[in-house]
Amino acid sequence: MSEQSSATSQLPISDRCSMQFEHGAAIGTAQRWLGGQYCSIITKVGIVGCGIYDLATAAEFGQAIAIAKGTPAQPLVLPEDLLEAKIVGVTPAAAAMGVEPGCSGREAVETMLRAAAKIGD
Repeated sequence: MSEQSSATSQLPISDRCSMQFEHGAAIGTAQRWLGGQYCSIITKVGIVGCGIYDLATAAEFGQAIAIAKGTPAQPLVLPEDLLEAKIVGVTPAAAAMGVEPGCSGREAVETMLRAAAKIGD
C-alpha cells in the first residue's frame, strides 16, 4: 500500500487538545477528511477558526466568531496554525469584545479569554 493510500485510509480524523494561554484555557480542534479540513480554538465565549465558518449565520445567532483564512498552498490544518494567522473577519459579538480584523489568532483568543473572565462562572 502506498504512503498516500495509507494516509487516506485513516480519514476522517477529528482531534481535540487543551491549549493554555496567558488569560486562560481553550480547546483546540482539527478535523480532516478526504479533500478538506478545518480547525478552531474554542473559548468559553466564542471561537477563533479557519475560513470554513460562515460569519453571517454566526452573527444571526449572536455568536462571537473570528476567522482567519489559509490558502491552498498553506492551509490552516491544526489549531496551532491559527495562532499566527491574521484574522480577516469577525462577527459583531466578537467585535464587541474587542476582536478586530488584522490581529493575530492568538490575540483574538486572548481577547475572548479576557472577555470570558469578566463574565465569570
